Amino acid sequence: MADIFDAYALADAWDEMFVRPGEVRTAYEPVLAALQPIEPSELRFRADQMARAFTDRGVTYAFAGEERPWPLDLVPRILDAVEWDFIQRGVAQRVRALEAYLADAYGHCRAFEDGLVPWRLLLNSPHFHRAAHSVEPPGGVRIHVAGIDLVRDENGDFRVLEDNVRVPSGVSYVIENRRAMTRIFPSLFAEQHVLPVDGYANRLLAALRAAAPGGTVDPRVVVLTPGPNNAAYFEHALLARLMGVQLVEGHDLVCRNNRVWMRTTRGEVPVHVVYRRLDDDFLDPLHFRPDSVIGCPGIMSAATAGNVTLANAVGNGIADDKLLYTYVPDLIRYYLSEEPILPNVESFRPEEPGQLEAVLDQIDQLVVKPVDGAGGQGIVIGPKADAKTLERTRRAVAADPRGFIAQRPVALSTSPTLAGDRMAPRHIDLRPFAVNDGDDVWVLPGGLTRVALQEGNLIVNSSQGGGSKDTWVLAEGPADPPARTASDGLVEVAPRQLGPDGTPTVVQEGAQQQ
Repeated sequence: MADIFDAYALADAWDEMFVRPGEVRTAYEPVLAALQPIEPSELRFRADQMARAFTDRGVTYAFAGEERPWPLDLVPRILDAVEWDFIQRGVAQRVRALEAYLADAYGHCRAFEDGLVPWRLLLNSPHFHRAAHSVEPPGGVRIHVAGIDLVRDENGDFRVLEDNVRVPSGVSYVIENRRAMTRIFPSLFAEQHVLPVDGYANRLLAALRAAAPGGTVDPRVVVLTPGPNNAAYFEHALLARLMGVQLVEGHDLVCRNNRVWMRTTRGEVPVHVVYRRLDDDFLDPLHFRPDSVIGCPGIMSAATAGNVTLANAVGNGIADDKLLYTYVPDLIRYYLSEEPILPNVESFRPEEPGQLEAVLDQIDQLVVKPVDGAGGQGIVIGPKADAKTLERTRRAVAADPRGFIAQRPVALSTSPTLAGDRMAPRHIDLRPFAVNDGDDVWVLPGGLTRVALQEGNLIVNSSQGGGSKDTWVLAEGPADPPARTASDGLVEVAPRQLGPDGTPTVVQEGAQQQ
């Protein structure tokens, strides 16, 4: 084994690279062989060179008030073809179900009338916009781009951690990570037959053009950004450049007679599709926040009139509400008549009668999340929290049960990560990106693997100091016996009810399920 791995000790979690100490998984053998002749100081030098190259290219992110080079670890995360087939089928299924839910919620509300989902979940959501009721998106697509966060648990099973169907970000780092790794380990890509990621921009552009209002002969697509001060501005600029479309800010657009025009040096030209990278609240000051100076007045009226398509659609936030997350397996069964391929993490709903008290009693054993949180903010991991934090969280949940969910702690899988001059296990997750063109949900091979760089930390978000790995999807597989999956009999059922003594009890078939 390489010297750099001599002190590598497996954590109390599924390790992506090693079956047990000294026994590497088959898919990682070429990577280990490539790392063996490299001294730790040389690896550190390569990592520093890569960071400087990222800085020069503007591949940065904001952390603690400063711009830092995007942190990419040199050890890739590898998925064989069988694992990836399972993941992409599960992600596509989930996107189709959420698409059906959005159409229903802004349409006939069958799931609510049938009692599958409570009305309060919809009507109490801050992302439920009545203005979206009158918008009929071309092709019925509201989720043009989705990012579904997955984790691998202690048994090696993939589970969905959360859904992102508003303005999912991070795909630019997938593209840049691959560019960097092909320069560092060029021979490995030919040897391993890694599926490429450079087709994302073409897929996205085709989906956006397909979403243009009916009768448009040559749709004009633009990327709407809040501006250079936004943390994801690099991504906005990169995607616009790769798609060959204009990157615009709100003041570059003007609405007149329910149509959207873009100001250019040669006059105004019509816009048919706006891939918007700002939240609903700031999109149109005539419909949402009147103090917004980064949106475009009247753009919502143009969308309602059917003269412009907004991607992703306004109001999608009701579908990535973390409370709705607990209902998604049921939504899959209800709308698609299929069993969920990817199970959820075991979750509890404090807002439901009988669960609030049990959650509060066991708060030191659960992970508590605000339903509207993002970037890892507001998450409290009970087993790692101090007494003061637990008491503050207990009071917050008791005051607003609708505002939180609780989940069983999951020991996210670990992957060898360069820490100083040695390799150490660090927890990781995976965000695959899906593009929906109305006919097919295509999942980018790989996605963004995020790494919690601090030892023992389970929060992987870059806004909390996390890093990333290049995710390699092999064209062949399996390299090892596949991990057990939902389709192997681990189909998820309801968030289990917590009894008076805190013991989970099984919900009978026909009741609300997870």
